[in-house]
Amino acid sequence: MWGAPMNSADLRAFAEGRTLDALRGEANALCESVWGKRVFVRGLIEFSNHCARNCLYCGIRGANTRVSRYRLSSDEIVEIVREGFRLGIRTFVLQGGEDPFLSVLDHCRTVERIKDATEGTAAITLSLGIRSRSEYAALKAAGADRYLLRFETSDETLHTRLRDGVPFAARRRALDDLKELDYEVGSGFMTGLPGETEETFYENVRLCKTLELDMVGIGPFIPHPDTPLWSDAPPSLERTLRAVALVRLLLPMANMPATTAAGSIDPLGREKMLLSGANVLMPNLSPSEAKRHYLLYPGKVCLDEDGSSCLKCLRARVLRLGKELVFDRGDSRSAALRHVG
Repeated sequence: MWGAPMNSADLRAFAEGRTLDALRGEANALCESVWGKRVFVRGLIEFSNHCARNCLYCGIRGANTRVSRYRLSSDEIVEIVREGFRLGIRTFVLQGGEDPFLSVLDHCRTVERIKDATEGTAAITLSLGIRSRSEYAALKAAGADRYLLRFETSDETLHTRLRDGVPFAARRRALDDLKELDYEVGSGFMTGLPGETEETFYENVRLCKTLELDMVGIGPFIPHPDTPLWSDAPPSLERTLRAVALVRLLLPMANMPATTAAGSIDPLGREKMLLSGANVLMPNLSPSEAKRHYLLYPGKVCLDEDGSSCLKCLRARVLRLGKELVFDRGDSRSAALRHVG
C-alpha cells in the first residue's frame, strides 16, 4: 500500500483510522527496518541572513529592519567545515537567505574549497533558494551533492501569498531541475501555516511521495514577532509528528531530520520526532554570534553551544532513546537505486 501513490482522501482515511501513537510506532519500526537504530549527523552552517525575499512567516525576511545582518566569508565557512570534519562530521549543510551579494561563482568556489579541505570525502548539501537550472548545474559540477528546497505548502494560492508572490510552479520546476541534474533532493513543509486546511495538510504529505524525495524536512510554523504573521497561533507538535510518521510510511528510504523547530516548541520535540520516523539530527556549527541573528522563528534552541558541546548533548539524547548517533555520510538509498536502475 505504502509503495504506491494514493490520493489525499485515501491518505486521510488511513491516518484518521489510527491513533497518533499507532502511526508513530509503525513509522519508527519501518525506519529502523531500513536504517537500523542509526541517527545520522549533518553539520549545519548558516552562512548568511541577508535575504531578498519577503516570505510572510520568516524572521530574516528582507523587509525586517530589526535583523542584524551578517555574512560569513568563504574562509570562515571552510574553517568551520575543517573543525566539523575533525569532530567526525562527514555531511555539511550550507544554508542561507537568498543573498543577492553572493553569486553562483562565489558559492561554487566555496564548494570546491570544502571538497579540497575534506579530500573529497564530505557530502555537501546546499540550501540557497530557487536558482536557474544552469546555476544548479554549475554548483553540481563544483561538487555539491544534495540540495534542500522546501516547498512549505502545496496550496498554490497560499504559497503565492506567503512566499512573496513566488508561484508554487516555480518551486516545483526548480525541484524537477534538481532531480534531473542528479542531486539528492530534499524538500518538505511547515505544519500549521495560517490558511492550511486538512486537505492541504494531507496533500503536503502526499506531494513528498509524488516527488520521491531523498530528504524530507518537516517542522511546525512558529510565529515570529517581526513578521506579518506574528499574531497567528502555532500548531501543536502532534500535528508535526503525524506528518513525519506519514511521510516515513510513504518514503521508507528517505532521510528525515528531527528539526530544531520541534525542539524549540517542546523540550523533547526532537526526541519525539526520532520516535516518529526521523533519522537525522543537524547540530548547528555556525558561530554563536551568527546563530543569534539567524532567527527564522523565535525561541530557537542551542544558540550558545559550540559544535563539540552540541554533539555531546545530542549523543546523550539519542542514547536515551536506544538509538545511536553516527557520522557516516548517510547517502540516499533511493538515489542509489535510481543509479542502479
